[in-house]
Amino acid sequence: MNKQTIIRIAKRFTENSQLNYISKDVAIRKELAGMKIFDEAIFAFGSAEDKGFELLKNPSVIGEHFLTPTEWLPGANTVIVYFFPFTDEIIKSNRKEKRWPSDEWLHGRIEGQIFLKEFSMFLNKKISDAGYDSIIPTLDSRFISSTSSDEKIPPYSSNWSERHAAFVSGLGTFGLSKGIITEKGMAGRLGSIVTNLELELSEKNYRDVYEYCTICGACAERCPVNAISIERGKDHKKCADHLDITSKKFKPRYGCGKCQVLVPCERRIPKTLEF
Repeated sequence: MNKQTIIRIAKRFTENSQLNYISKDVAIRKELAGMKIFDEAIFAFGSAEDKGFELLKNPSVIGEHFLTPTEWLPGANTVIVYFFPFTDEIIKSNRKEKRWPSDEWLHGRIEGQIFLKEFSMFLNKKISDAGYDSIIPTLDSRFISSTSSDEKIPPYSSNWSERHAAFVSGLGTFGLSKGIITEKGMAGRLGSIVTNLELELSEKNYRDVYEYCTICGACAERCPVNAISIERGKDHKKCADHLDITSKKFKPRYGCGKCQVLVPCERRIPKTLEF
């Protein structure tokens, strides 16, 4: 199994899985039945022993509770990270309203995550069936994520981060909103797998954590609760509190995504401050 095989598996799954289309049984509005959630994914293949993963244990980044790829899977060789960009229909719909997520975006956030989970398990099984050890950290029983202070980890943190794995592996850099800017932009969902399958590594086209971000402030202007600023970065509590409100208003769904649309990094790596 090689990189091209994995990319082909992802392309076929994206095209053929019914989970990538909103069924009439769950559609918030009947006209959304059949809506496609994701376009074709892009991948990065990072070394499980990249020193960047060790640096994530620094308290100023994530902390000692972060588990490196080889701690998740002894003997790991590769971290596979993938980004599924949302379709134009979902992105354009969420540009319109300033405060609340569009129905299309809510589907992308919740049904999209269901698709992503199924894809991750499908790809993980394909790798395992080929004779390699492979795990999905965020679906592993050891995975811990916190949105409030507890005894195990700091608030708004976890012991594995798709975004940081994406940065270390070469998929993209952080933006002011703390999302990852990829060659396909920021509006979409990330996933990752750790495996002992040895694959050709991706080239990193950047060095700095925020290299793709122009610090233009567009995401700060888009945030409905002023949780982002050029001076202070992102206030995770304000963001989380707003998501809690949307979870009540749009139950059983939630979301926002305003910082990912109508911004220079929506669909691409911004080249200038102009938009």
